[in-house]
Amino acid sequence: MLPTQDEPRRQVMMIDSKSFYASCESIARGLNPLQAMLVVISQAENTNGGLVLASSPKAKQELGITNVMRKRDIPKDDRLIMVEPRMNYYIAMNKKVNDIFREFVAEEDLQLYSIDESLLDVTSSFEYLKSIYGHDLTMPKLARIIQLEVKQKLGLYLTVGIGDNPTMAKLALDLEAKHNHSLIGEWHYETVPQKLWPINELSKVWSIGKRTAKTLNRMGIVTMGDLARANPYQLQEKLGVRGSDLFALAWGVDRSIVSEHYRPQETNISNSQVLPRDYGNELEIKNVIREIGEQVASRLRKQHKATQVVSLSVGAALTEENKGFSAQVKIEPTNQSKLIVQALWSLFDQHYEGQMIRHIGVSVGKLSEDVGSQLDLFVPADQDAKQQTIDATIDDIRKKYGLDAIVKSSSKIAGGTMLDRVGLVGGHNGGNAYG
Repeated sequence: MLPTQDEPRRQVMMIDSKSFYASCESIARGLNPLQAMLVVISQAENTNGGLVLASSPKAKQELGITNVMRKRDIPKDDRLIMVEPRMNYYIAMNKKVNDIFREFVAEEDLQLYSIDESLLDVTSSFEYLKSIYGHDLTMPKLARIIQLEVKQKLGLYLTVGIGDNPTMAKLALDLEAKHNHSLIGEWHYETVPQKLWPINELSKVWSIGKRTAKTLNRMGIVTMGDLARANPYQLQEKLGVRGSDLFALAWGVDRSIVSEHYRPQETNISNSQVLPRDYGNELEIKNVIREIGEQVASRLRKQHKATQVVSLSVGAALTEENKGFSAQVKIEPTNQSKLIVQALWSLFDQHYEGQMIRHIGVSVGKLSEDVGSQLDLFVPADQDAKQQTIDATIDDIRKKYGLDAIVKSSSKIAGGTMLDRVGLVGGHNGGNAYG
């Protein structure tokens, strides 16, 4: 008898759109996503000639193409179609997929996990669905109905993990469904010992990274069964709260409910950027810092927030021994672009040691409601008000006409990257929202 026999059970699905980006591009070209030889490859400058974002199942199987493979390493094949990403198109397709899911669950029982994965808790709607699809309806049958609905309407293939809770559904998706001909996997507390515990590549299990896997291995834990049989107090002593979470994972325990999923309040706002080349000129580096700082300040104003802590992280090029720095400074509460950029430049001047730079990140924290800037005794009140008006005017113009509607001249010279990034979504080409 398992100690989990009294754990609450729900009817949960984790659904993944198979090879989503590549499938969307295949469908747009009238091709079968499972038969097409296609890769989606980013041509952004910072990918050094191109980087694979997604590949069709056939391209993976026959040519061994994997995500993040460099363009130069892709095998030559006349059948292979290479396309640039169109993030707006994928977002539009994702919305269509989830609109179909909404036919089976209420809005509160649907959680968008990522652009290609969604959680559905059908516990509340299952009896209603039985009245539509028959009283012999089971979770695997329902999964098949959803698969066919999306295939017929959109052309996409879905992989479905079924479980007694969200974690178990995710494990069923990753560890079983993706390898089944039906693309459906079903796990319950009773099947965890036979399906989860034999796994000895811990890093392949959702939420266990390579570093955590190595730590567990050093503790003598080499299989998920070992983890389930480990002393939970020793795990917590060694790994903190993470140890308790891992012990629960090994037993498939997850008491969260999709309709009650927690949306953490944003405690900081950040932007970061991998530069298109190595930067060694201080003027160019500070120009990019200004651009990112102004973007973060604009986001603060949009949320009616002010910041009291400004952070700058600078990552060096691979050829540098000095790998860069991270630093922060407290300031008076503000969301003015000029003041935030001045704080960032001050941090840069204090810590930069002349190395070539490839990554810049800006973060603001200790956020509070924007109730107006505290006056600086050394800055005239009318000058402070003028700066706030300038920021608000720039925000309004860019909101109405686009980010490139008003651009500082320095963004056109001295290493500026803002213009090159206009239209990017998630760092990639936004493209067209339609096929």
